[in-house]
Amino acid sequence: MSEISLILDGYDDIFSDFDPRGYSVRALSTDFLHEAERASRDKVEHPNLILMTPQKSRNTQKEQIIKKRLKHHFEKHYHRIEHHYKETIRHGIYFTLAGISCMFIAVYILHYVISTSIWRDFLIVMLEPGGWFLFWEGLFQIIFESKKTKPELHFYAKMSASKIRFLGY
Repeated sequence: MSEISLILDGYDDIFSDFDPRGYSVRALSTDFLHEAERASRDKVEHPNLILMTPQKSRNTQKEQIIKKRLKHHFEKHYHRIEHHYKETIRHGIYFTLAGISCMFIAVYILHYVISTSIWRDFLIVMLEPGGWFLFWEGLFQIIFESKKTKPELHFYAKMSASKIRFLGY
């Protein structure tokens, strides 16, 4: 099992300095999250998160609250980012299919509508570039936009499945 060990001066290192609420609802520190993400990059499996605090200041009740808060944060963000990732893929598929449909309609009009009129030509002028735009934008969403959220998605997937432990030093 892989491990991520972080040394803390105290429990407050996990949380934002600007949030005065209790540990059960307090916002997590961006420094803590960035350090955890950096440490988890090379971990393939679900790592154990070991938070090392001074032995003399440990409090098991606070640690239980913090563990629940961390688990809740990691799971909530994992589901939120996963939903965003799936929505990006879904929108890309819809755009691509809409683009293909526009191109098929343009081809149908060109081959089966015999009379040439300004409306026919106008439809062709609108459908062809619109179809290409939707097609390429959809592929862009599927291939490139979805990739932007993958590292964050992998981090939160790892952390939501990890075990969190506190150790004294």
